[in-house]
Amino acid sequence: MRWQQESADNGTAALLALELEVSLLLGRLLVLRGITDPEAADNFLNPRLNQLHNPFLMAGMDRAVERLRRAVAQQEKILIYGDYDVDGTTAVVVLLAGLESLGARVDVHIPDRLKDGYGMRVPVVERAAADGVTVLLSVDTGIREHEVVARAQELGIDCIITDHHLPKEESLPAAHALLNPRRPDCAYPDKNLSGVGVAFKLVQGLLGERMSEALLRSYLKIVAIGTIADVVPLIGENRVIASFGLEALQRPAQPGLSALLEVARLEGRAPTAGDIAFRIAPRMNAAGRMEDARAVIELLRTPDAVKARQIARHLDELNSERQSAEESILNDIEDRVKSRPEIGELYSLVFAGEGWHRGVIGIVAQRVVERHYRPTLVIGVENGTGQGSGRSIANFHLLNALTDSEDVFERFGGHAAAAGFTLPSTRIKELTERFEAYARSALAPQDLVPLLRVDAEVDLEDMDWPVYEQLKRMEPFGMGNPTPVFVARKLRLIYPPRVLSEKHLKLKVGKGSKSFDALGWRKGDQAKLLGAGDTLDLAFTLDENTYQGMSSLQMIIKDLQVAGASL
Repeated sequence: MRWQQESADNGTAALLALELEVSLLLGRLLVLRGITDPEAADNFLNPRLNQLHNPFLMAGMDRAVERLRRAVAQQEKILIYGDYDVDGTTAVVVLLAGLESLGARVDVHIPDRLKDGYGMRVPVVERAAADGVTVLLSVDTGIREHEVVARAQELGIDCIITDHHLPKEESLPAAHALLNPRRPDCAYPDKNLSGVGVAFKLVQGLLGERMSEALLRSYLKIVAIGTIADVVPLIGENRVIASFGLEALQRPAQPGLSALLEVARLEGRAPTAGDIAFRIAPRMNAAGRMEDARAVIELLRTPDAVKARQIARHLDELNSERQSAEESILNDIEDRVKSRPEIGELYSLVFAGEGWHRGVIGIVAQRVVERHYRPTLVIGVENGTGQGSGRSIANFHLLNALTDSEDVFERFGGHAAAAGFTLPSTRIKELTERFEAYARSALAPQDLVPLLRVDAEVDLEDMDWPVYEQLKRMEPFGMGNPTPVFVARKLRLIYPPRVLSEKHLKLKVGKGSKSFDALGWRKGDQAKLLGAGDTLDLAFTLDENTYQGMSSLQMIIKDLQVAGASL
């Protein structure tokens, strides 16, 4: 990695620290995140429910609320067109709860990831019309679905679209109402809401004064899970949602949430954003990846604790199956990389395999990016059709890259960092060539070396509990508010390195009278390059480790250098 220490105005940081009565380090971290005003800093450090915006500031909200209230009053049939990822399933749960509390007649359609792929389908709309549905309410999808919305309109169905993805062009689908803070004509103050965030704003508008503070906090538990899982920036309104949602998850009343926290071994404490991203979300996503996403909705709605535990355990098992499928494909890809040294000269990577489980290809693409730092497409091929998923790197807009080859695809969509698509398998070679050409035009050689942004260089002696407690005031961490990264130099490796679970690196480092355990996730292969007595520079984040009731601070290794040479 290239280490780049971020620059901050020391004077502004000092004034901010003085005004807020916090450490100079915390003042610096706030300035590095673009927070230079004391009032903005206070709002950031102390999220409050009144920071949530009025839902009626969102374009289309009046029409959406009016139509749904009319449908409820007249007992019309409403169909929620869901999605199979965590953002989509939590959005369905939020909308179901809101509509049913008003007495609505409402049903749900969840597409099958493997059979249907991403997005809406005309046959679903036609079946809904035949079943008497008059209002179709989408979640986390619809902003590009001109054909589906037009067909619904022909059949007498009013579409209310809730989405947060970028529109394809200036024209929007001819829906009865379209809620998306990213639509060009929407003046909503926060453009970063997740799919469940947009759905939640609709429920806020729909319930109005019925939304008490206690009810609001209850909703935020579910909204926070979908928001964090969808990796949207945890700033602004998303920060409020995540903060209050995570706090409420310490005491979940709903049996499904309790069971989910139990199988993830998180019961009894407030989970962090990292816990949601790496322990809760994968188990929830496993349902849609390996089987049926409706299990998640059932889990989050059942009042039966026994049933909730059964579903949660099943999701845990599916997650293990997902991990095995993922490792199998990843090993196949790594074998190809080793057999073709020329791959190292490419600016992009495209891998396709017959029978690769399409439910895990997105995770595999992310793992390949982590290992090789190239824009990556991974494609599962079946019956002449390739279903692919892509992940990107900094300075490379993945959706723009796919749009450059849009004639290759049957369907595609996504955003700068991630995308999905379907194409005939006969055109994979063409896609590979065009994707590489686009990457070479968009990226410079230095873009292919991952950049690690460092917040501050610190002395190991200064890393103590008071510092850690100040850092915790910046939680929840995530996109837009990354966990602070520090660099400590000339540390002594006290003991020989250890490898945990055959893949994680465990070090004991010290300087002066201070020593720390340091853990490097998936960095076990670096152990052979290290020896006791080595002098290291460590880029790390600070974390708390609790074992047998005892807590200690530990370093989480982001990168390390020995004697000035990066490993």
